[in-house]
Amino acid sequence: MSKAGDFSLKDIERRMDGAVEALKKEFGGLRTGRASIALLDPIKIDAYGSLTPINQVGTVSVPESRMLSVQVWDKNLAPAVDKAIRNSSLGLNPVVEGTLIRIPIPPLNEERRAELAKTAGTYAEQARVAVRNVRRDGMEALKRAEKDNLISEDEHKRFSDQVQKATDHNIAAIDELLKAKQEEITQV
Repeated sequence: MSKAGDFSLKDIERRMDGAVEALKKEFGGLRTGRASIALLDPIKIDAYGSLTPINQVGTVSVPESRMLSVQVWDKNLAPAVDKAIRNSSLGLNPVVEGTLIRIPIPPLNEERRAELAKTAGTYAEQARVAVRNVRRDGMEALKRAEKDNLISEDEHKRFSDQVQKATDHNIAAIDELLKAKQEEITQV
């Protein structure tokens, strides 16, 4: 049994996993020296009256290790895609060739690498805080369930141990992701 009162171990694990997944997405948007289609994910363009992700107005690809390309489907949107990429905080300068937009990925200088590594650390800490908040919510739900006689003291202890195990697992996953991302960023 993993449900007692408003406590659900599955829900706790799902919310913790969500924090790790969100971190992976944030890391995908951090520019390293190599091209990755995830780099353009955070950029939205004004298309047809609403903000639209680039991958919904064209095909994003990586033709070579330091180059991204966007094949825009509607030629009228090419200038908007160009402008959105230029105005992003990624420091990229696209080259427009009709409906094809080439985006060279410049190598990172040492200062920018240090800044990105620090940003990655900030993202990881936010994910750790999110996991700890889910842990706290779970522990409080267990206390209430025991107080309301929905679970015994032994069940409270067993569920608490499971919540702590899930917390430790997710914090370790976050630390691993951070280590890998920082190595990727600092790699010359």
